[in-house]
Amino acid sequence: MNSPSIPASSDLARRNRRVLVMAALVALGSLGLGFAAVPLYRIFCQTTGFGGTTQRADETVVVKPVAGRTMSVRFDSNVAPGMPWEFYPEHPTDTVEIGARDMAIFIAKNVSDKPVTGTAVFNVTPTQAGAYFTKIQCFCFTEQTLQPGEQMRMPVIYYVDPKILDDPDNKDTQQITLSYTFNPVEPK
Repeated sequence: MNSPSIPASSDLARRNRRVLVMAALVALGSLGLGFAAVPLYRIFCQTTGFGGTTQRADETVVVKPVAGRTMSVRFDSNVAPGMPWEFYPEHPTDTVEIGARDMAIFIAKNVSDKPVTGTAVFNVTPTQAGAYFTKIQCFCFTEQTLQPGEQMRMPVIYYVDPKILDDPDNKDTQQITLSYTFNPVEPK
């Protein structure tokens, strides 16, 4: 009966070092993926419209309206708890021609006695419609600062991409809700 051979001490040390290096590389790779997860997820959502993330286009984009095809758009507005703003859409709903640019106005008012800076997060429901809701200009692209008692009209220029008509997941979509929540920006 042959006994299993025991590796020489130098072979064992070399194998242990290799395992240690591989484990360290896996740990560093996992750490790197942890830091990259948020930006990668944001890019994924912006590209696919996942989770109701809207699309973004510049002012030079050319889209042709689809005659006779409309979509109801509902506007929802919220402020985070403790944020001293009033925030609401000028008109809570609009009916738009699919493919045509349209503009919605939101009103924000600082009801405190000090300047307040806020940033808006947004989403679209139904979530599968997010890939077809495209913003050209939006107050949500930048931070907004309102002085004490100041009221501001904030536009959103958008369109509903005609490709929504060819998407079987959106065949029953008759209304899209664009929802914003303003959150305070902590002073730097």
